[in-house]
Amino acid sequence: FFLHNLITNDGVQSIAQFRKDSLFSNYAISSQNDNCIAFSLDLSLLLRALRSASGISSAADCLQIKLVKKLPPNSTSPMPFLTFETKGYASAVIQDIPISKPMSRAQLLELQNALDDAQDLPRTLVGISELDKMLNFVERMKQLGDVIEIGIARNGELSLKVSSSLVTLGAEFKRLMIVGEDSEVDSNGDGNGNGSESSVLVSMKHFVKCLQCHLSKPDCAFFGVARMGGSLTVVFQYFVSGSRTTDKSVSLHCRLPVLDPGAS
Repeated sequence: FFLHNLITNDGVQSIAQFRKDSLFSNYAISSQNDNCIAFSLDLSLLLRALRSASGISSAADCLQIKLVKKLPPNSTSPMPFLTFETKGYASAVIQDIPISKPMSRAQLLELQNALDDAQDLPRTLVGISELDKMLNFVERMKQLGDVIEIGIARNGELSLKVSSSLVTLGAEFKRLMIVGEDSEVDSNGDGNGNGSESSVLVSMKHFVKCLQCHLSKPDCAFFGVARMGGSLTVVFQYFVSGSRTTDKSVSLHCRLPVLDPGAS
């Protein structure tokens, strides 16, 4: 798992999961916490290490990733590091990324509870494959305000709207894929007073940041409002190369906090 903002709940939460055999040919882990280890690190340092490793050779013989303790320069206490050892045809490079102290059992339990909560998906999701088109619309709309209204209808429609003191700009996406069933809907509507549509306000900054996940090249993105309207969930779907079959070895979704209606 790669988890962002899961415990602090401050801003966009993101949860990426990879099946270990999709990343590693050999995998071994051992800890006193049921063989589970969690720690935090600087993403920019991780990205730099990965880019460096891939640049050593387009056909590197081996990339080993290890959790180690080392004695930093001018220090008397060992510190934990995530070490990347890359071996190419003509060179080898070792890179050490400083990490936090591994979480305690109590911290791991708190993290697991937050993860379980974050994986509780909305009952109804609508999917759009033209994520680039949505991003282009939002890039234009963000100049008008800091808050965007997002509406999701059970008939497969998704609407975006942002308002300023002078103008209101909106976009609609229709005939979208529908997944799940909104059990909140009853004869009087969806429980939010919006008939067959759930409408929420989110930070424009958060929404733009979430859509940047298009850089991971998903084949589709599904949008849904959590039960009781507490958050907006965006699930990114990836297909097995050359097919329309979902790649179950990787998953990524984000949760955006919903703003109070007074924010608009």
